Amino acid sequence: MSAIAYRTIDIDGISVFYREAGQAGAPKLLLLHGFPSSSHMFRDLIPLLADRFHIVAPDLPGFGQSGDPKVNSFDSIADTIERFTEAVGFDRFAVYVFDYGAPTGFRLAIRHPERISAIISQNGNAYVEGLSDGWNPIRAYWEDASVENREALRAMLTPETTYFQYAHGVSDASTISPDGYTLDDHYLGRPGAEKVQLDLFGDYKTNVALYPVFQEYFRTHQPRFLAVWGRNDPFFLPPGAEAFRRDIPEARVTFLDTGHFALETHAADIASEIRDFLS
Repeated sequence: MSAIAYRTIDIDGISVFYREAGQAGAPKLLLLHGFPSSSHMFRDLIPLLADRFHIVAPDLPGFGQSGDPKVNSFDSIADTIERFTEAVGFDRFAVYVFDYGAPTGFRLAIRHPERISAIISQNGNAYVEGLSDGWNPIRAYWEDASVENREALRAMLTPETTYFQYAHGVSDASTISPDGYTLDDHYLGRPGAEKVQLDLFGDYKTNVALYPVFQEYFRTHQPRFLAVWGRNDPFFLPPGAEAFRRDIPEARVTFLDTGHFALETHAADIASEIRDFLS
């Protein structure tokens, strides 16, 4: 089993923490996590893939062990992760995107399509039909950035909501380790973390505005594409996964009987899908 190294690198004044495993020279795989997590969400997946891939999994700016972004926006996060890939020598790579990792990774793809060898989207959305009614409080803030609408979103940062994201749609909640959601809550309690997350809720509308641009990239470049989706996700619906085939007819779409954080219950299944897809 390949050992996992835990490293920190300075990217234009932002401290970026990342996990690294596998051998240099192996096919490169970038893992991008989502809200409210960190690269810790890949703790079970990395050992299942490190014999075959050179893996790096950064904590996005504003999450986990990384420093805050220069600006609390997805463009700023993507800027830092783009520079991060250059700093660690990821010149061409497959990318695994989940939740917030999707608009980050898709920004990298439209900026540098030549760098992307394949995309694995695990509940990483790029279509309006993939957005559930669970987004309604955030949509309200997009439409009216009032103090009241912003304050209402603090409910998304509570331990109860974090647990809901992990447990909803899972047939047996006792199979979910408390390590993931407990660590997420710890990081959400960092000084300044609430402001970062509330700002990102508001800025998520820029991702939806870019959906047509992402889709044009899919149609034009036809990247190798695997969508592996927890079908019971309360935020990103199965039609969002199926829509990828509209623009990439050869896209492979697989559904798993689980929720948003599919790796918590189906890491071995997802690793098997990735190994087969990238064979």
